[in-house]
Amino acid sequence: MKRVSNGYQTPKIDTRAAIFEDDKILLVRENNGKWSLPGGWCDVNVSVGENTVKEVKEESGLDVVTNRVIAIQDRAKHNLPVYAYGVCKVYVECSVLGGEFQENIETTEYRYFSKNELSELAKKKIMKNK
Repeated sequence: MKRVSNGYQTPKIDTRAAIFEDDKILLVRENNGKWSLPGGWCDVNVSVGENTVKEVKEESGLDVVTNRVIAIQDRAKHNLPVYAYGVCKVYVECSVLGGEFQENIETTEYRYFSKNELSELAKKKIMKNK
């Protein structure tokens, strides 16, 4: 069976919010107990900025504004396992405008962590230095 393809195979886009307060970073606790930056897959016809704002609201209850892109990562070069498809992770610095956490289907809480306090992280969703 021959597959027909229109155009180039392109990577999926995953956005992650970096939200800082008093030299600490905000992480959300996923249902599996691991901590990660709030974020997720970019929806069709939604910009990276719009998706980041949407994901932060869904996972933390916070209303944010995007400030700037701080990193773009090719997931296959930093994380295991390697997926069968490409993923570009876009890290966006955000500022909190307001909001309040409500437990949801993805996360059970959020908390700000200092570098020394980082708990068990969701390694598939964060950047790892080689």
